[in-house]
Amino acid sequence: MPQRFIYDLKRTHSCGQLTSEQAGQQVVLMGWAQRRRDHGGLIFVDLRDREGLTQVVFNPEVDQGAHSEAHGIRSEFCLAIRGTVRQRPQGMANPNLTTGQIEVYVDQFEILNPSQTPPFLLEEWIEVNENIRLQYRYLDLRRPEMFANLLFRHRAAAATRDYLNQQGFLEVETPFLTRSTPEGARDYLVPSRVSPGRFFALPQSPQLFKQLLMMGGVERYYQIVRCFRDEDLRADRQPEFTQVDLEMSFVCEDDVMALTEGLVAAVVRAATGRELALPLPRLTYDQAVGRYGLDAPDVRFGLELVDVGELVGRAELKLFAQAVAQGRMVKALNGKGMAGLSRKDLEDLTSFVADFGAKGLAWVKIKENGAWQSPIAKFFSVELQGAVNERLQAGEGDILFFGADTPAVVHESLGRLRLELARRFGLADPQVLAFCWVTDFPLMEYSPEEKRWVAMHHPFTSPRAQDLDLLTSDPGRVKARAYDLVLNGSEIGGGSIRIHRPDLQARVFQALDMPEHEAQEKFGFLLEALTYGAPPHGGLALGFDRLVAILAGQPSIREMIAFPKTQKASCPLTGAPAGVDRAQLLELGLSVDVKNK
Repeated sequence: MPQRFIYDLKRTHSCGQLTSEQAGQQVVLMGWAQRRRDHGGLIFVDLRDREGLTQVVFNPEVDQGAHSEAHGIRSEFCLAIRGTVRQRPQGMANPNLTTGQIEVYVDQFEILNPSQTPPFLLEEWIEVNENIRLQYRYLDLRRPEMFANLLFRHRAAAATRDYLNQQGFLEVETPFLTRSTPEGARDYLVPSRVSPGRFFALPQSPQLFKQLLMMGGVERYYQIVRCFRDEDLRADRQPEFTQVDLEMSFVCEDDVMALTEGLVAAVVRAATGRELALPLPRLTYDQAVGRYGLDAPDVRFGLELVDVGELVGRAELKLFAQAVAQGRMVKALNGKGMAGLSRKDLEDLTSFVADFGAKGLAWVKIKENGAWQSPIAKFFSVELQGAVNERLQAGEGDILFFGADTPAVVHESLGRLRLELARRFGLADPQVLAFCWVTDFPLMEYSPEEKRWVAMHHPFTSPRAQDLDLLTSDPGRVKARAYDLVLNGSEIGGGSIRIHRPDLQARVFQALDMPEHEAQEKFGFLLEALTYGAPPHGGLALGFDRLVAILAGQPSIREMIAFPKTQKASCPLTGAPAGVDRAQLLELGLSVDVKNK
């Protein structure tokens, strides 16, 4: 049945648009009934669309028929109304609404579609189980908070495109169906019907294709692209995610980093109205790990790690003396003003660092005049206690935490402890945007599981020229021409200058213990392309979901994605992943043999 409000009476305004300036005008609004209130002879309905809310009034003196039918309106009915804008009566204005000075007296309306009672209230800041929200995501998106998140994301994406277009970049799409190159996370595989027994893979990133675009003379490429990784999920991970991918020819590290800083500043300005101070600070990988324990440091607060091995090695405590004698590391951090931590708190923190490989957690509370209160105090002379206090700038009311082990364990455990203390004591100001670059990463790291060197980023990252002689003799000392962008302790982007010469790419594959036949099978097309005058090039990818979530102050990237997956990589709304018909499997030459656990 034709609906007059769709064919004849077109919408004139949004529900967040009307003010006193429209008083006396006849308007047409469409949206959803937020709530209905009967006040004697008048019926009030808060009509909501994505732009806001307008109070509409059904008055029997204006239209008896509309008033009678309005008794049937319920929450989330989809409505269209025509009426006249009027000033609200004296003292009845709502200062919290843009439309709070007016109301619309209805002379005609239509229920475009009734609604069942929603499973939860569609209002801001409600507490609802996340699985229920995701199961009814189409309802959840009607909440102003969720629409604001999508609008925030849209503004950030628009600013990204505007900035890169102005910088001479071309937006180029790359394939979603490509070949599996299992370097890093697991691929999502797609069986091929026309090539039985063979598979496509969904891309973990467009890495190879964007390099090929540089070899094709595109020179400046970008894409806001979906990527896929079959990995364990956390609040800041999804099996399918979005990244801002870019690549440039004839550039060095500083060129890519400067371009990225301008891009991030444009996104922050468009999404939040704030200005970033440029250039952004830089730390080398060794500085970041040495001072903060982690290669994605949160620099909003102190609690920096300090090497005290030379001091505590002189103490009578065997744990420290042996660690120093064996060439292991002893570092400490000063929890300023945290000496009030209870014994239970300290036991909890000891258990906490054990999850990161630490075999214990030594601590010292600083009392009046710098005196130590600790089970280990008796092993330190007064002079040595004073020297440690001076090294850590410790005073009354502070607590010192010590880690003694391999550098990897000390840095990881104390780095995580640093973040946990900041969380407990509220040291990280959520209003601060603390960006920094981390540079000069190791090119490779040794994998005990695979018993070989593996690429820290990916095998197409260029080593520093001064380290080339170490590729064969000492791969662990080779530094990469790589850079990560960190925001408030989260890596939001990473990139590198790529290898553009086939001989160097072959040397890196050899250092990674990749046989020549395997390199040819997996990357032969790339190696061949490098022989046709490939230009020097480099780029970067920004984790778009993670960036906008931090900028919007959201704890999870799921809040910034229209239809996200759960932490089990499933979709409560559609029921994906799901089984498929046996006929589909047979057509693909597949069978399923899954044993129930």
